[in-house]
Amino acid sequence: MTRIRQHNVTAAQWSSNGEALGTLDLTQPENEVFGSNVFSVAVQRERLPGKVFDSLKSALESGEAIDAETADAVAEAMKEWALEKGATHFTHVFQPLTGSTAEKHDSFFEPAGDEGKALAGFSGKELIQGEPDASSFPTGGVRATFEARGYTAWDPTSPAFILENPNGSLLCIPTAFASWTGEALDAKIPLLRSMDALSRSAIKALRLLGDEESQRVFTTVGPEQEYFLIDEQYFFERPDLISTGRTLFGAQPPKGQELDDHYFGTIPERILACMLEAELEMRKLGIPVKTRHNEVAPGQYEIAPVFENSNVGSDHQQLTMRTLENVARRYGLVCLLHEKPFAGINGSGKHNNWSMGTDTGSNLLDPGDTPADNLHFLFFCAAVMQAVNKHQGLLRASAANIGQDHRLGANEAPPAIISIFLGSELVKVFEAIATGEGDPHTPASFLDLGATVLPTLPMHGGDRNRTSPFAFTGNKFEFRALGSSQSLAFPNTVLNTIVAEAIDELAEAAGAKADGGMDTEAAVIEVVKESYLANKQICFDGDNYSDEWHAEAEQRGLKNLRTTPDALPEMLSDQTVAAFENYSVLSKRELESRFEVAAEQYALRANIEAETTFSIAKTMILPAALRHLALIGEAGVSALENDLRGRIDELVTTLDRLETANADEVELEGLEGAVHARDRQLAATTAVREAADKLEKVVADDLWPLPKYEEMLFIK
Repeated sequence: MTRIRQHNVTAAQWSSNGEALGTLDLTQPENEVFGSNVFSVAVQRERLPGKVFDSLKSALESGEAIDAETADAVAEAMKEWALEKGATHFTHVFQPLTGSTAEKHDSFFEPAGDEGKALAGFSGKELIQGEPDASSFPTGGVRATFEARGYTAWDPTSPAFILENPNGSLLCIPTAFASWTGEALDAKIPLLRSMDALSRSAIKALRLLGDEESQRVFTTVGPEQEYFLIDEQYFFERPDLISTGRTLFGAQPPKGQELDDHYFGTIPERILACMLEAELEMRKLGIPVKTRHNEVAPGQYEIAPVFENSNVGSDHQQLTMRTLENVARRYGLVCLLHEKPFAGINGSGKHNNWSMGTDTGSNLLDPGDTPADNLHFLFFCAAVMQAVNKHQGLLRASAANIGQDHRLGANEAPPAIISIFLGSELVKVFEAIATGEGDPHTPASFLDLGATVLPTLPMHGGDRNRTSPFAFTGNKFEFRALGSSQSLAFPNTVLNTIVAEAIDELAEAAGAKADGGMDTEAAVIEVVKESYLANKQICFDGDNYSDEWHAEAEQRGLKNLRTTPDALPEMLSDQTVAAFENYSVLSKRELESRFEVAAEQYALRANIEAETTFSIAKTMILPAALRHLALIGEAGVSALENDLRGRIDELVTTLDRLETANADEVELEGLEGAVHARDRQLAATTAVREAADKLEKVVADDLWPLPKYEEMLFIK
C-alpha cells in the first residue's frame, strides 16, 4: 500500500483534509465567553420574575421539589433564551448504564391552526419529565426487554446549556433516568443520592465538632483528563481502532517515550490550535478548564478543570470528552479516549481529585498551616482512610473496565492494589497521635536553589507520589485509578457513600466517649487514633510499581484484584450492599443490575476485540506476509525464507486457536461470561498479536497493511 503522510499544515485552523479554515476570534473578553451558552444563575436572575427566581433558588438550596407554577415560568424563560441562541429543538440529556450520554431531540415548534404556521412552545411539564424509549438501554435485569417505559426527570442543580451546530442549536437539559417502577437506570440518580447522604453525615459530625453554622456539605471533583490525538487518515486505516478504540496490532517503534522528551514539551501547532478551539467551546458551556499540556507518551495530552460540585463536575466531564472528540475532527484528528490505545507506551487515565466543602466555604480536607491543630481535618481525613481500607475492593471495582485491564498495574498507572499516600508530614502527625510520642508539628521549610536571582521556595510537607492510586495532594484526595473513558459518576458515588458511612462510625464512637464524660476534643482525638491504628495498613508512601510492594501488600492483607472479572464481585459483597442500602443510594436490586451490566459489557467488548483480531490477521496481515514470502522465494534467499515461514506458521497456529475460542463462545451470563472472555478469547487474541507483531518487523513496509506506531504517534 502507499503510505498516507501527515498533512503539511501551517495555519491556525485546519479542515479534515488539511486546508486552512482561518483563525479563531479569541479577543472576546473571558467574562463574556465563559458560560455564555449556559442557562446559569445570572441568566435566570435576569430573565425570571423576582418571585419565581427566589422560589427556584430556595428550592435548590433546601433540596426541595420545584412546584408546577415555578417550573412553567422557568420553562418559558428557558425556551425564549434558547430560541434567541438559535435553538430549534430541546433534549433531555441523561446518562444510562452505557457509560456515555443519551438524548432524544424534540422540536419547540408545532403547527398552529390551519394557516400553515408554527408556534414555539415549551411547558413546565415538558421541562420536568420526559419519556424516552428505554427498551434498548442496558438494565441488568431490572426490567424485562418488553417493558420499554422509562422517565427522564429534570435535574435543576445542573444548568441547561446550548450546543451549537453550523445548522442550528440545541437546548440540552441535564436529567436523571429511571424505570417505570422507579429504579435508577442511570449514573446521575445514585450520585445525587450519595451527595445527600454524605452531606447528612458530615453535618451531624460538624455539630459534634462545634460547627453550628454549616447547613450543607458538598463533595467536589476536579478531573484530569488524559487522551491521545492521531491523524484521522491513520485512524480510518485501522479497523481495530474503529471497532475497539485500541490497536490490536503494532510492533514497538525504534523511538517511543524512552527519551521522556514529550512530557510537558512544546505543543505542536495543529494540536494547540485544536486545544484552543476545544477550550473555547468548553468555556462557553461553563466548564472551568484550567490547564493543558503534553503527557508522557508521544501523541498524548491532558486537560484539567478547577473544582466543581460532584454532580456538575460529572456532567461537565461527559461534555469535555464529547467536545474533545468533536473538535478534533475539524483539524483532521481523532481523539482516542481508550485506556490503552497503544501497547508498550503509557495509557490514559482520569485523575479524580475529590474533596468535601461546606456551604460556608470551608474545605474539610484542608489541613491548614498546622494540620496537627486542625481537629476537623484530622477527623475527616481519618474517615476517608477508614472508608478506603474497608471498601478497597469496591473502589477497585468502581474503576474497572476492559480497557483498564491493559493499564492498571503497568508502569504508567497505579496497580490494582488500592492504597493511600499521605505524605511525610501527615504520616508524622498521625503517628504522633497514635503513639503519643514525637512532635506532630512540622516547622515550615524553604528550598534554596543556590542562585541569588532565584526566589526561595516554600516546601510542601511531603513529596508527591505518582504511583499511588489514592493520594493526598494538599487539600484533596486524588483517586488516580480511573480510566480515561470512564464516567465520574459511579466512582464518586462509591466515594461519597463509603465516606458517609465512615464519618457516621467515627462520629458515633466519639459521641459515645463524650457521653461517657470525656472532653469532646479529647474524644475526637482518641477516635482518630483508634481509626488510624486499625486502618494504617492501607497507607503506603513507597513505590507502588515495585514487586516488593506487591509482596508486602499481600502480607498486609490488601486485595490485588488484577482484572475486571476479579473486581466486579466486590459490587455485591455484603458490606457493599449494606452501605448502599443503609444510605439509600442503591438498592440491592440496583446494585445487581450494575454488576450484570458491567460483566456483560466486558464480555461483549472482549468478543468484539477477538473477532476483530481474527478478521484483521486473516484478511490483511496473513496475505501481506504471504506476498512477502513469495518475493523472497523469487529472490532465492533461503535463510530469510525459512525465518519468515516460521513466523507465518506461528501466526496460522495462533489464528486456529483464536478461531476455536471464538467458536466456543457460549451464552454464559454475568461473571461466568466475563471470565470465559478473559481466559479464552482475550488470551488467544494476545497470542495472535504477538505473532503478527513479529511479522511486522520483517515484512516489506509497502506491503504491510496497517499504519505503524511510528507513523501514528508523532504529529508535527
